[in-house]
Amino acid sequence: MMTEKPSSAEEVAEVVRAHARISAVGGRTKPALVGEGKELGLSGLTGITDYKASEYTFTARAGTTIREVEEALKAKRQYLPFDPLFAESGATLGGTVASGACGPGRFRFGGLRDFFIGVQFVDGAGELVRSGGKVVKNAAGFDLPKFLVGSMGRFGVMTELSFKVFPAPFETVNLSVICPDHVSAVERLAEVASSRWEADALEYDPSEKTILLRLGGPGEALDQICEEIEGRWAGEVEQFRGITGWRDLREARWAQGAFLVKVPITLSRVSQLAGWVDGCEGAVRCWCSSGGNVAWFSFGRNELDAVDEMLKGHSMAGLTIRGSDSNGPWLGERKEHAIFGAVKEALDPGNRFPGI
Repeated sequence: MMTEKPSSAEEVAEVVRAHARISAVGGRTKPALVGEGKELGLSGLTGITDYKASEYTFTARAGTTIREVEEALKAKRQYLPFDPLFAESGATLGGTVASGACGPGRFRFGGLRDFFIGVQFVDGAGELVRSGGKVVKNAAGFDLPKFLVGSMGRFGVMTELSFKVFPAPFETVNLSVICPDHVSAVERLAEVASSRWEADALEYDPSEKTILLRLGGPGEALDQICEEIEGRWAGEVEQFRGITGWRDLREARWAQGAFLVKVPITLSRVSQLAGWVDGCEGAVRCWCSSGGNVAWFSFGRNELDAVDEMLKGHSMAGLTIRGSDSNGPWLGERKEHAIFGAVKEALDPGNRFPGI
């Protein structure tokens, strides 16, 4: 199937009007989320159109890569604190918003929706719509940008996006905490989350029973906090400097299976899910992110049914980021929300974009 590749928002609108079914495509780093219909590639809509470093905001076209944005922000010692995923693999701004997937930094600073302040998109009628603004204090109108986060292109094709950013920390320190078992790990995750240490990121690797945490701030303050943490779990804490490990996490390099699935959870579920993976006969691996609020599962096709049944048994829903399944991207027990149907009817009554 030949992919349409418009180079402006107006051309995107023309393509939408010309086809009964449309599916937007970015960097293809989350292939399971690409819907049915004529593929509309956004690789021609690139570039930062407005960057006000003094206001900590920027606007860029939807096909702009995360890597390009991060390089521009780095030059001004600024960054996107929610750690967008798959930057090194070519993820784009539009695809990042459409998937709603965030990295380790979500733990302290909030998710993508907390930084997404404005959008221009093409609706199901092929009309350009703008919502939100290019500055943080602009909050007029219905907050459509929030509905587009995780929408997977169901409501429209995003063409331009605006974000707020943060100043980069002066220094960062990374610590690993080895835990005797999953129950102890949950207790320690809760302790770190409620402490005055204010970790920027808090992850758990169940296969190694190891907590990873990242601290940011002035060097002297970090040294004191590290001493406290090392004293709290003497002999079980190691310190390492560098960002390679966090880059690997953002690229999900720990995941070796054909499927990669995101599951929203609560901290109380961590030991239960990790125990299930330990006893699973198939090649399933799990990673717990954002202080135990998100679980990622990696597995092969042979384990697909087992993971699906496990999620249904716990009344949880999983979103497939990578891996092809005839039943679509959802696994487990998915809950429907009437508001999404209402927004879909308002923005795409002709059902041009992928269905809910």
